[in-house]
Amino acid sequence: MATETATSRPLSAVSNASNASASPRTSPTPTPCGPFEQNFRAFARFGDCKNPGDVITLSSSDKWFKQAGVIDGKKVSTVDTGIYFKQIAKAKKALNLKEYNQFLERIATNKKIELDDIKNKLSSCGAPATSKTTTTAISGAVARLTDHTKYTGTHKQRFDETGKGRGKAGRVDIKNGSGYVQGFNKEGTKEVAQSKIPTPTST
Repeated sequence: MATETATSRPLSAVSNASNASASPRTSPTPTPCGPFEQNFRAFARFGDCKNPGDVITLSSSDKWFKQAGVIDGKKVSTVDTGIYFKQIAKAKKALNLKEYNQFLERIATNKKIELDDIKNKLSSCGAPATSKTTTTAISGAVARLTDHTKYTGTHKQRFDETGKGRGKAGRVDIKNGSGYVQGFNKEGTKEVAQSKIPTPTST
């Protein structure tokens, strides 16, 4: 009986055997994004559902800066961010992540702030917030304007005893044919009835 040698085997069998013994190849896992990159994409997409998150506009960047406390109105303002953003963007309206890092470096250099401090604030501010973006103004002037008991004259007629607005009846003089002026509160009383009795004339 003739012995089978490796050279007598089909080439396909040899290649299959070598592939089976080799360890299976694994696809490289993507590098996870840090909090800074995650916030970059979140703020880039905020308010623009068509933006995949790879570029960020100046308005979205300013919102990120304000939420993170980078824009404080003293050291860094929206005027500063507008100037340095335009220097990097030139004719473009948005910056990618690499260009945005250049923008941050320029702010840090010109405003004499540590770049790491800016990035730490931008990384730890959380996702874009929608609550408490507009606060209600509470002041003495507003309180006086909304207090119906402070109104006098014709303006007082706009509200009833409970403070509810009377609508058109509080703004327009509605004629009732009684002959009395608006606001007269003694109509129908005994005092008024006596005043209507004619005085006898002497002959």
